[in-house]
Amino acid sequence: MGYAQEHIKPYSGEGSKKDQVEQMFDNIAPAYDPLNHILSLGIDRQWRRTAINWLKPFRPQRILDIATGTGDFAILAGRRLAPAQLIGVDISEGMMQVARQKVARNGMEAMIHFQKEDCLRMSFADDSFDAVTIAFGVRNFENLDACLREIHRVLRADGHLAILELSTPVRSPFKQLFAFYSKAILPLIGRLISKDNSAYTYLPETIKAFPQGEVMQGILKKAGFREVGFRRLTMGICTLYMVTK
Repeated sequence: MGYAQEHIKPYSGEGSKKDQVEQMFDNIAPAYDPLNHILSLGIDRQWRRTAINWLKPFRPQRILDIATGTGDFAILAGRRLAPAQLIGVDISEGMMQVARQKVARNGMEAMIHFQKEDCLRMSFADDSFDAVTIAFGVRNFENLDACLREIHRVLRADGHLAILELSTPVRSPFKQLFAFYSKAILPLIGRLISKDNSAYTYLPETIKAFPQGEVMQGILKKAGFREVGFRRLTMGICTLYMVTK
């Protein structure tokens, strides 16, 4: 059973979704940053700032950034929130190698470090973090419910979870424009720059299949979170979920 996006894999061959997603991100890691900014027209930077601004009044001192990728969210959160410690985790060592280089260039090694973790079974103790963040990674989870329960476990009482995820606009004509862009243009640009024929076909498929808005709100509450709000950004291309344990 599960949710529709859990059964969508980047490649047609054998292997679990987790293993294929790890392979995909290792493959596209060198091209990921420029491609990400091109495909979003640079708006992804503003989305990250919006999520961090929501967290700012809570002054989290220990932050976990899940699906940290190349570390863009972790670095921005480090600059704007100034936590005592920020740990970025991912299943792709290729992506985190890029992230480590960026952190070193920014002189932030004392604050930020990265380690390989599977969100299904993380090595952290209960109630370890004041805040957890996930930017554009939650739709890649192989078991959404189990991963959300694990996030709930490592987040302290009254701690906060910020999730940014790409979504499908609900209003015309933006809904139709986005459908054309994601089906025709996004895979073409992604294929040309990343040289991976599957990665940027997989992306729009998972966006379309992922539970959004009120449905995702219900899933988060089922995982045990006390307060769940959401805000659609840029005509609904992205959604910010604002969650309290």
